[in-house]
Amino acid sequence: VQISKKKFVADELTEDGYSGAEVRVTPTRMEIIMLATRTRAALGEKGRRIPEWTPVAQKRFGFPEGSLCAIALRYKLLRGLAVQRPCYGVLQFIMESGAKGCQVVRAKSMKFVDGLMIHVGDLVNYYVDTAVPHVLLPQGVLGIKVKTMLPWDPTGRTGPKKPLPDHLSIVKPKDEILPTTPILGQKGGKPEPPTMPHPVPTA
Repeated sequence: VQISKKKFVADELTEDGYSGAEVRVTPTRMEIIMLATRTRAALGEKGRRIPEWTPVAQKRFGFPEGSLCAIALRYKLLRGLAVQRPCYGVLQFIMESGAKGCQVVRAKSMKFVDGLMIHVGDLVNYYVDTAVPHVLLPQGVLGIKVKTMLPWDPTGRTGPKKPLPDHLSIVKPKDEILPTTPILGQKGGKPEPPTMPHPVPTA
């Protein structure tokens, strides 16, 4: 698998002075370090090639969507951008992709939240995907936690089949069959005469 990932990087950076790649695998994440003689050409203008490689690598190697967004956020921070701008950009991208909620936590001091997010209970194991990349900045190692809450999907394709306890499903009512002919009486009997109001005596 590592050889295929290195070959993928080599094919992408052939024209940009590719000189090697290193794959680091940990229990929580996988890092691919690319070595090139022309780093600016490899990343593209303002790092635009990173988001272009994201869907390709996801389909080819089966990366989780949350970890790919976290990796993109990691590279944005490495380029020296302010924290707020890339975090809000990741939030918007995840919510537009169909997530029910998202949360980005920077060093336990800054939180960026959008949508609905559950934190406790057994449903967290089914509804929440978590990715924790690490960024080596001049001031030290910075940890970023990206949590994505999946939507409920009865088919189990985009989310868990088990609904939330407070989920309400509105059932469409059945079409009522209206009678085509007027009903004058019950069981073929004669129609009852209308009741007349009793006169009220006046003094």
